Amino acid sequence: MKRIEQYLSLIKFSHTVFALPFALLGFTMGVFSIHDNPIGASGFERLKDYATLHPLVFIYIIGCMVFARSAAMAFNRYLDREFDAKNPRTAIREIPRGVISPSSALRFTILSSILFMGAAYLINVTCFLLSPIALLVILGYSYTKRFTALCHLVLGIGLALAPAGAFIAVTETMEPAVVLLALAVVGWVSGFDIIYALQDDSFDAANGLYSIPASLGRKNALMLSRILHAATVALIFTAGYLFGFEVLYTVGAAIFSGLLLYQQSIVKSDDLSKVNIAFMTANGIGSIVFAAFAISDLIFLS
Repeated sequence: MKRIEQYLSLIKFSHTVFALPFALLGFTMGVFSIHDNPIGASGFERLKDYATLHPLVFIYIIGCMVFARSAAMAFNRYLDREFDAKNPRTAIREIPRGVISPSSALRFTILSSILFMGAAYLINVTCFLLSPIALLVILGYSYTKRFTALCHLVLGIGLALAPAGAFIAVTETMEPAVVLLALAVVGWVSGFDIIYALQDDSFDAANGLYSIPASLGRKNALMLSRILHAATVALIFTAGYLFGFEVLYTVGAAIFSGLLLYQQSIVKSDDLSKVNIAFMTANGIGSIVFAAFAISDLIFLS
């Protein structure tokens, strides 16, 4: 049990709360996009009909998301182990402390990647063919901080695969509304990752690592983060309009937008004491609440 806890800590399993709600939303949007709404049929009945025809797809989608994220995080910890050991903020992580060996983390990455591709194969051919591309993005992210300050955007693209991939798993197609929702995730994640990276701007600059805060300075980095979050808000509302969502989606989007504004208001260039509140609390609550309202909109109002 302790060993399991160590690996869950290695991959920061609690951070699954960021992508999982959007994966659930992408799945639900997919189900409702492929089924006409018979007169009198409720949202629950439409979900039930899909589950009857495809009983395991939902489980495979969750498996894909968990395995992909586990591979990405373990590989990031493996690749960054020397930098993590030097940085006082990250020296307590499992590999620098010797709790998990680098070779074990690499084996865990390989196993998770294989399981991800296996789950994708069980969904449909399209997902299987796209799975290597997804792995290239999420594993490749770990290299980007070595050569570009745009690493935050690559992380955002990695998490944006959650709603897009779940929608493709159900429909084997893509719709403009889902593309905009995925782009909103890119803006949201890259915006809050810039905030999180403020903590390491001096370390990054001193060790030849790239990040927006290290490249632009804290004030400019925060400004860019706010621009990205403003774009996120616009994209989320536009996606909802295109897909035909109603009032519950709007309420969820408004709450999500308010939490973005809140996290931007509590982090200052000269005061990073509330970065963790902005990073984990505001974003974790925001993703759950938004997805819950959006899914409820489809179930109760479609």
